Amino acid sequence: MIELKGLILNAENWVKQLFGEDTSGHDFYHTDRVRKAARTIAEKEGADAELCELAALLHDAGDDKFHPSEEAGKQFVKRWLQKQEVTNETIEKLIDIIETVSFKGGNNRPPASLEARVVQDADRLDAIGAIGIARCFMFAGYKGEAMYHPELKPRDIITKEAYRQERSSAINHFYEKLLKLSGLMTTETGKQMARERHQFLETFLHEFFAEWEGQR
Repeated sequence: MIELKGLILNAENWVKQLFGEDTSGHDFYHTDRVRKAARTIAEKEGADAELCELAALLHDAGDDKFHPSEEAGKQFVKRWLQKQEVTNETIEKLIDIIETVSFKGGNNRPPASLEARVVQDADRLDAIGAIGIARCFMFAGYKGEAMYHPELKPRDIITKEAYRQERSSAINHFYEKLLKLSGLMTTETGKQMARERHQFLETFLHEFFAEWEGQR
């Protein structure tokens, strides 16, 4: 059976191959930032840092944004882990963490373990602040959506399918997801790290609308 440190290195190389050419904001550098944040939060919260790091590396590999279905994505990751001769117990722990990371319009189930909370917070941190704003516009461009469309209002209640498939805009995404994330952090460390990033979102929007209306 492969040791966890060796598995982490293999996972890093695998996701580099998977997301090396990504232009949606889910490239390897996103994964690497989530991995680093997960280790930081895990060490402060007393979670299993290596398990969190490994789950963070794998968190987008099975995301249904990149697969025909949630089940197909899950099996994709499980097959890779099985090839690495990971125990069934560890595979189940990793899959449980990974399945609760994605936002899915606010419709995902809550994380069941401390490690799952850590990785979810780490991923959400990368969706706010300066990098979160950059990724938001990058993803809108990737989907062919507008930067902002005044007649297209943010949606209050969104199903996962509508969140993924209906027309929206980068600015609407702030209201539909990004501004909600700091209040959804589940670890004390995550909450602390999110505060300044959330403030940056609000500052950006204030400036954006002032410029949009020609006030600056």
